[in-house]
Amino acid sequence: MLRVHFSGVDLSRIRLAPRPDALWETILSFHRLRDRRGVKVFGEWRQESRTRLNGETRLLAALVPNRGYFPDFLTPREGLSGIDAGLEAVRATAPDRLRAEIGLLAAAHRSDGTCPSQDRSSPPVRLTPLADGRSDAVGRLTGALRGYHRAAVEPYWPYIQARIEADRAVRGRALLDGGADELLDTLPPMLRWCPPVLEADYPVDRDLHLDGRGLLLQPSFFCRGTPVVYRDPDLPPVLVYPVTDTGAPAPADAPSTSLGRLVGHTRSAVLGAIGGGCTTSELARRAGVSLASASQHACVLREAGLVVTLRHGNSVLHTMTPLGAALLRGGAPAEALTASPNVAEGCVAGRVRQ
Repeated sequence: MLRVHFSGVDLSRIRLAPRPDALWETILSFHRLRDRRGVKVFGEWRQESRTRLNGETRLLAALVPNRGYFPDFLTPREGLSGIDAGLEAVRATAPDRLRAEIGLLAAAHRSDGTCPSQDRSSPPVRLTPLADGRSDAVGRLTGALRGYHRAAVEPYWPYIQARIEADRAVRGRALLDGGADELLDTLPPMLRWCPPVLEADYPVDRDLHLDGRGLLLQPSFFCRGTPVVYRDPDLPPVLVYPVTDTGAPAPADAPSTSLGRLVGHTRSAVLGAIGGGCTTSELARRAGVSLASASQHACVLREAGLVVTLRHGNSVLHTMTPLGAALLRGGAPAEALTASPNVAEGCVAGRVRQ
């Protein structure tokens, strides 16, 4: 079990990550790629991604085992700014940190008998150049991460953005309606708020004391089953947790059979009225239509991939996808359109892990 200990100051410093983290999604998707479970959600994605891969998994598999610890340096906070910024941070990792975290990885492997050796702290032979901080080895790692991201994550990025934006809308509304307590109480079922401790199902027994640093909540599409935290307790605390919506990822260029239905002034007005998120009742009031009409229009928009709908208590919450925002704004880049106003949006990024 994981136990995250809050003080009153920590509760006042809870933040929601403003967007998906490119490197967290990359590393966690690598777990999903090798996991046989979730065929309905990930089966087609696995097949499509594997056809685009070109040997990147060999190096990544040595650093990211099927379960248990993987080095914290693989998911720096700069990943929130995109894959390029994240990889620059990986490339800049200090040699002593590379050696220390790869040593922890080696010890974790040997403790479960998967990699016996005379020295539990020495890295596997294939990781020795990386543990030594050699620039060519670090370059191979960042190249493998970029190639894997391009094959398995990048084609689905608008879909991932939409699911995370929808989750943020639910959490942000909870924070506005009931404060930090309600926000923590609405997290997925594997996370349980028992004030002043947030408990979670976890593969090992851990206590994380925030000590006034607050907590960044990072929703993730590829996180499944249990949340993820940094192993190093001195890193800025972040809790990576699964988004509520678990539909199968669709590539950005997937055709939509419903787009032809999106015509007319009323439906455009409904799409614009959704803005940063609203319930069906709020949508009806904003757009000046009946409740039944608002529900019908939202259904058509959802089928076309322009809106995501999540249940929140006794109501549903509609949020716009990057595609919906781009259509509404005349095709402007999705990155410039998805940042809706939200008082819960965080301005810092960090994280925590096993």
